[in-house]
Amino acid sequence: MRKTALFNENWLFTKEGVTSEVTLPHTWNAEDGQTGPQMYYRGECCYEKTFAKPVLAEGQQVYLEFCGVNSSANVFLNDVLVAKHDGGYSTFRAYLNDALQDENHLKVLVDNAPNDRVYPQRADFTFYGGIYRDVYLVITEPVHFEMDYFGGAGFKITPKLHGEDAEIVFETWSTPGTDRVCVTVAGVGETVLETKEQDGKVYACGSLRIPKVHRWDGLDDPYLYTAKAVLYVGEEAVDEVSDRFGCREYSFDTEKGFFLNGRSYPLHGVSRHQDRAGVGNALTPQMHEEDMELILSMGANAIRLAHYQHDQYFYDLCDEKGIIAWAEIPYITVHMDGGRENTISQMTELITQNYNHASIICWALSNEITLNGVTDDLMENHRILNDLVHRMDPTRVSAMANLFLLETSDPLVKLPDIRGYNLYYGWYVGDMTDNDAWFDEFHAKYPDTVIGLTEYGADSSIALQSPKPEKGDFTESYQTLYHEHMLEMFSTRPYIWGTFCWNMFEFAAAGRDEAGDPGKNHKGLVTFDRKQKKDAYYIYKAWWSKEKFVHLCGSRYHDRVEPVTEVKVYSNLDEITLYVDGKMFATQSGSHVFRFEVPITGIHQIKAVAGTFTDEMEIAKVDTPNPAYFASADQVRNWFDEPEADPMDKEGFLSVNSTLGEIGSTEQGAKFLEGLMSKAPGANSAATQANPAMQAMVARQPLKKILQQGGFGLTEEQLLQLNAMLNQIPKQ
Repeated sequence: MRKTALFNENWLFTKEGVTSEVTLPHTWNAEDGQTGPQMYYRGECCYEKTFAKPVLAEGQQVYLEFCGVNSSANVFLNDVLVAKHDGGYSTFRAYLNDALQDENHLKVLVDNAPNDRVYPQRADFTFYGGIYRDVYLVITEPVHFEMDYFGGAGFKITPKLHGEDAEIVFETWSTPGTDRVCVTVAGVGETVLETKEQDGKVYACGSLRIPKVHRWDGLDDPYLYTAKAVLYVGEEAVDEVSDRFGCREYSFDTEKGFFLNGRSYPLHGVSRHQDRAGVGNALTPQMHEEDMELILSMGANAIRLAHYQHDQYFYDLCDEKGIIAWAEIPYITVHMDGGRENTISQMTELITQNYNHASIICWALSNEITLNGVTDDLMENHRILNDLVHRMDPTRVSAMANLFLLETSDPLVKLPDIRGYNLYYGWYVGDMTDNDAWFDEFHAKYPDTVIGLTEYGADSSIALQSPKPEKGDFTESYQTLYHEHMLEMFSTRPYIWGTFCWNMFEFAAAGRDEAGDPGKNHKGLVTFDRKQKKDAYYIYKAWWSKEKFVHLCGSRYHDRVEPVTEVKVYSNLDEITLYVDGKMFATQSGSHVFRFEVPITGIHQIKAVAGTFTDEMEIAKVDTPNPAYFASADQVRNWFDEPEADPMDKEGFLSVNSTLGEIGSTEQGAKFLEGLMSKAPGANSAATQANPAMQAMVARQPLKKILQQGGFGLTEEQLLQLNAMLNQIPKQ
């Protein structure tokens, strides 16, 4: 029978001529991939290890199994190339026998340098280099289950439900010499599969009926069966593999959204990146478990596992906990004409290695791939992937997450079985209510099309606070308002099949330099180190979780200038009593969000009570704003400025407070914008130019906000100079 052992110890790691000893999992970007905005190290590094030849019986075969190496790997044993792999997020194996000696030198060259053929190359997250998941040494008998097909186990399980019963179809692939394959389902029974020679392998297939099947039913009852396949040569069992599976049905309704096992089951989801502070993507099982518990504690029932194949351990957790999972490959942001084969191999690996997971409902083809527009080659690539998904797995649907700039009428939108859009109205562009309008317009125009929201969010740093939050200020305060609105919006649109907040956790994005905390995307509801839950986490808990609680928002907003301050409470209880300095202040009835206007004069103790549930915080009245609460000095100075007092405005003339539509409606203003916007990042992209709805929405935005959000990086003096130019142009 096969033997499997961890192979993580005693590796020598060499980067730029410096060698150290490491234990796997390991990444060389655990620090520089998280600090930004300087470029983190992307290049080739070397992992080496010496080992004695394992004791082998005649004919036994030896493999190394790599569970994740980013992003390209060349594996050498005693200077012989034994494996080559492109793709940083999937399992691959190296067959060792042909180069195996009594004493062995193993060398793995790992490369995360930029190239034009392996995805991802452009995306808003760090591409950590390294052997960052486990490595195993596997010894098999001469006849064994498949080890050489895209990292799979050679064991495929397909449940087919028929009312209260289920037929479970089992398929295996193994090497020639296989005489018999027997599959046992614990607590159910066993079946012997029929075998035949196929493409140089032995293919076996059979089924087993389960009467009154126990369904896998999401969070309520994530029941899993265990199946074990045993391979026989003659009467001797020589290999076995096992896996778990769940029996469930799901569907999408264009008016009522997602259904699980015949009942409405709205998908309340978050997205997850796998990295964390100080660790990168070299996670331990305990870290995966902590992520899952945080997601469950908020009440989520679905996860978009972005933007690549995740660790098998986390897919297993999704199965065990009853989480619905979206799985995808890192075909992202910008299509590469030379990357087609890599998208095909990564999709093949994703499905082959994850087919048996009950939690997964879809295989996503790409994410925001149309930044530079839609080309013939891009369309053909997606058709090939879509066909591949349907051929490899007729039981699940294909999916896509579309860039908000992509026109809804584009043929690419209609290609997969289901689709979602990534919308950031209320953060990067537009207002929160533009999300409502977008979905209403889409549903009215395409009433027979299922649509989901695959990304939405707003950045915040827990250090930044404001009594007057606004889009783009990176405050925790604005993030709460944004998510309050989004949850209300979802509640009145049941046709949205699923929503996936971007993101559950802050994550590394080495190119970013925002909120005084570079190298990170701050949209997470939980901090990068998983130590602090932002206030926005609790508004989701108020809507989604059955666990009763009370949470006072603004505990990190201690120093308050305003004489009357808002004290906001999130809870899934229906009545809140607020106490100030030990005295009852007021009681409110309602749902989810409770707001109290509290006069303050000094240091105050605030307590929220609902039955036996409480939360407390301290706040203080101060004379001047705390500069630590602001991303820039300008925000401190202008915090309490009234809009009508803005010195930028000049009656009868344009200013930076004028909308792009107002400015563009005059001949002089249009020329001004033409010169200015040509310098905007992405302003001339094909996607922007092809989307009239986006252009109309942008036209409603004040120029000042566009400049703040658009990456211009203008100083105050430059902004004043632009305003002076506009003050010379009369309004239409």
